Amino acid sequence: MDALLLSRLQFAWVIAMHILLPAFTVGLAAYIAVLEGTHFFTRRPVFLRLSQFWLRLFAVSFGMGVASGIVMPFQFGTNWSRYSDLTADVVGPLMAYEVLMAFFLEAGFLGVLLFGRKLVPPWVHFFAAVMVAVGTLLSAFWILSANSWMQTPVGHAMVDGRFVPQDWFQIVFNPSFPYRLVHTTMAFFITTAFVVIGVAAYYLRRELHLEESITMQKMGLGLLVVLVPLQVVVGDLHGINTLEHQPAKVAAMEANWETQARMPLLLFAWPDEKAERNRWELGIPLLGSLILTHDVNGTVRGLKDWPPDDRPPVALPFFSFRLMVGIGLVMLVVTVAGLVLWRRGRLADARGFQRLCMLVAPLGFVAVIAGWVTTEVGRQPWVVYGLLRTRDAVTPSLNTGDVAISLLVYVVAYVLIFGAGLLYMARLVRRGFESEADLAPDAPTATPARPLSAAARTR
Repeated sequence: MDALLLSRLQFAWVIAMHILLPAFTVGLAAYIAVLEGTHFFTRRPVFLRLSQFWLRLFAVSFGMGVASGIVMPFQFGTNWSRYSDLTADVVGPLMAYEVLMAFFLEAGFLGVLLFGRKLVPPWVHFFAAVMVAVGTLLSAFWILSANSWMQTPVGHAMVDGRFVPQDWFQIVFNPSFPYRLVHTTMAFFITTAFVVIGVAAYYLRRELHLEESITMQKMGLGLLVVLVPLQVVVGDLHGINTLEHQPAKVAAMEANWETQARMPLLLFAWPDEKAERNRWELGIPLLGSLILTHDVNGTVRGLKDWPPDDRPPVALPFFSFRLMVGIGLVMLVVTVAGLVLWRRGRLADARGFQRLCMLVAPLGFVAVIAGWVTTEVGRQPWVVYGLLRTRDAVTPSLNTGDVAISLLVYVVAYVLIFGAGLLYMARLVRRGFESEADLAPDAPTATPARPLSAAARTR
């Protein structure tokens, strides 16, 4: 292994761990804002208890996200100094906008949200929840804009090898950004919703906190019924955009070596990059062209259209893309099953479904990582697509041993930090809603554990 590969592995490890936190906090911040607003307008105590419960989990996740996020820009200077130098005039301001516009906003109002319930009027507390949610969305906006510009760079000029901004509107709203923003944000909301219904299922199977659990699960399923099918449509639009601007990435995602019309959709294959062919192919005729071009006779370019040095790796995007899509189909099945049980009034006492919800609760995070791997590995060998190669972006004369040591330190540190954080959040879930510290002075106690009644099952 050389310093380039180790630097890529190190950045991949750090960002893979970090992205798990926004995948949860972006959706959770919006959910807390909805809970605070519903309580403010209805005065139903259950929504206050739910908000207080999820707010504690949000605070832990937010803290972990800040700690893990600081490391990423630090690596730009240590491992990727040439990238930082050449793209600073474009990427630097986008990163600064994220900090000044988003992070300061959410961090400032998070203090009011966490500690101000007894100190500020209810409407101010609700407003703080909304501002935290807006801040998390703005953070995703700017980070995804920067990443999308690297995928589809426009609005700049090359001056002495450096990227110099010419049109900031084009840079921010580059061709892939709207699709990536909607697709990724919806993935975050879906991930959070599955965690919510999974926690609700945990309580329902133990006949604990019935009102809170049933409310959580119905709110989560209500969101999923809308977003999961919509995500299929958005993903299709994103794929068409990628085919237009990054056709080599799509060829790798589909392990398509030859330019062909009436392309099949491969359900499984084993890409052999040295032989430039696939082994053990299993596919559906015509479906690949239909999905990518919306025409069964549509032509899709193959990897052999590009020189070997300009092709992305094939196996990783191919399998990660199928993992992401497969999880999406599982989510769709679970959502439909939950909706059917809800309409039949059997949601609360469907123990098999509740067990299923607990099992699928983490799948959103897996899908987010799989989608990120598909996007970033499929962009290779470019760090700025078509303009700056990854091998030319690494710090010159980087010592392989130093990178290996820092990678090992990051792995150990993140395993310990994330492990401790997850254990603490699991402890908060096991504590449930019964801790007085979770409640405002005038809030009623959470519903105690009791067997499900017929009325509770149909609420």
